[in-house]
Amino acid sequence: MLHLAQVTQTDPGGKVKLQLLAQQKAEHAWIVLTDEDSCVWCHADYHPGTLVLLELSPTKQVQHISDATRWVLETIEQYLSLGITPAILQEEVQRAEQWRQSLTLQSQELGRRALEVEARRDQIQELEENLKAEKQNLEEIAAELKNPDNSA
Repeated sequence: MLHLAQVTQTDPGGKVKLQLLAQQKAEHAWIVLTDEDSCVWCHADYHPGTLVLLELSPTKQVQHISDATRWVLETIEQYLSLGITPAILQEEVQRAEQWRQSLTLQSQELGRRALEVEARRDQIQELEENLKAEKQNLEEIAAELKNPDNSA
């Protein structure tokens, strides 16, 4: 699991204490860690204040550590140099939510219309059946009127 950390102290034995600052959840999704006690120790040669990227095992053992300077600069270049700000991202989130709500309303409206069409189709079928029955009755009456002898 990839983390962004800051070296907070070193000891004479070559170990550094790393304060975990953020954790990668997906390729472009990170969460900021607020737990002050999220620290790990490892053997590395970094000075206090240095930002590092580290790969942690599920048991919080450091598997790989590297300086985060290049990564931070690439992130700035990819996002901030394009003018992508938190406000712009929030606007995009709001716009996406509005689209989702609009699509939901459209879907509900289509569902309502489909039910109306189905109800009308049922009414038309019922009317057709009534008309067929009425036509049959009229044909029988017309036949009786043509042949009064057969009815008796």
